[in-house]
Amino acid sequence: MNNQMEQIAARIRELREILEYTQEEVAAEVGIPLEDYQRYEQAANDVPIGVLYTIADKLGVDPTVLMTGEAPRMAEYTVVRQGKGVSIQRYEGYKFTALAANYIGRELDPMIVDITPSDGTPKLVTHGGQEFNYVLEGRIVVTVGKQEFTLEAGDSMIIVDIQPEEYYEQAHLPGSVPTYAYPADTDELRSMLDAAL
Repeated sequence: MNNQMEQIAARIRELREILEYTQEEVAAEVGIPLEDYQRYEQAANDVPIGVLYTIADKLGVDPTVLMTGEAPRMAEYTVVRQGKGVSIQRYEGYKFTALAANYIGRELDPMIVDITPSDGTPKLVTHGGQEFNYVLEGRIVVTVGKQEFTLEAGDSMIIVDIQPEEYYEQAHLPGSVPTYAYPADTDELRSMLDAAL
């Protein structure tokens, strides 16, 4: 278990207790089994990003508060200089850099995901919502359900109804992917995506 995972779990637990919600109430609202929720609060399991967003909504905070312990401050715009995004270490072999963590009320979360080459199949990355990926460099393999896609620099992919997915590098080349994650079941974003396609 990593330190960031422990900190996220502690923030969730503390905020839930301050708001006087039971674990059962939060688990039911989020739509997950109580046992799963308890493992998240104990930092026994990593919280999938979609679940983290739903928990943040139930607790009335921006997801950035749970991830970093600080609230976003920018309402009209935010600028993130090269190399200055918020680093999120959630899964071994993956480095997430959030590019809009300081923006209040965002409806999407642009990130750069750096994938470290590995010899085996990396841990499955799952979340709810929608996602757009564009490969900056290297080669990655994305598995969605039973379908596998190899993406190289310049390739892109949009996944509208996220299923469990996994990313991994291929041929021992690092991959770097800007990812835009959208909350689950957002009709406005779905219509924007449909219009763009």
